[in-house]
Amino acid sequence: MKTPPHNAQPAAVPAPAGEPCPLCPTPAAGASAGAALPPGSRILLTAAQIQTRIRQIAGQISTDYKGLDLLTVAVLEGARPFHRDLVQRLTVPAASDAVQTSSYGHAHASSGVVTLSRDLTSNITGRHVLLVDDIVDSGHTAAFLIDALARRRPASLKLCALLDKPCRRVTPVAPHYTCFTINDVFVFGYGLDYKGQLRDLPYVAAIPPSPPGEE
Repeated sequence: MKTPPHNAQPAAVPAPAGEPCPLCPTPAAGASAGAALPPGSRILLTAAQIQTRIRQIAGQISTDYKGLDLLTVAVLEGARPFHRDLVQRLTVPAASDAVQTSSYGHAHASSGVVTLSRDLTSNITGRHVLLVDDIVDSGHTAAFLIDALARRRPASLKLCALLDKPCRRVTPVAPHYTCFTINDVFVFGYGLDYKGQLRDLPYVAAIPPSPPGEE
């Protein structure tokens, strides 16, 4: 059985430091209507950087899955734009589906209790499945989904992430394809939300860590 290799290398991108490009004081084009940008926010990844890296990853995936029955699975809601742009750049046939999870905890951290709130509509037995997520942080959600989908006996099961934050990992999991590795900052935009808004920004922005006692 032909199985895609794990050789796609991530592009390391540091968290904001020095003099990063400040966000505009008014909502950028494509920002959620009426949503204000958080004070002190900085652009971490520009739209151009994101799209360039997606083209590179899509090329690697297309090579690895040539001739295989590929099913891409978006992890909603956050991975929606990443999955859309990734699939558009694939040069091999691919079907698509989606899952969605729920977790308990506050806005910046999960308790680790993950449940499936939306299941696949596709039968994945014997198929090559590529799970597409926006960010791998603690690893709770990714590990839960990998375990749940692996029980359905796919031919292969790989994880592709827009962002990987290994410094926050609690549950051991490693994406097979990573667009960017980031440090411990809260990020939003391009699918990731800030208080339920700003998912539709074309770039990824970051909020500096809060000073001790202000979290």
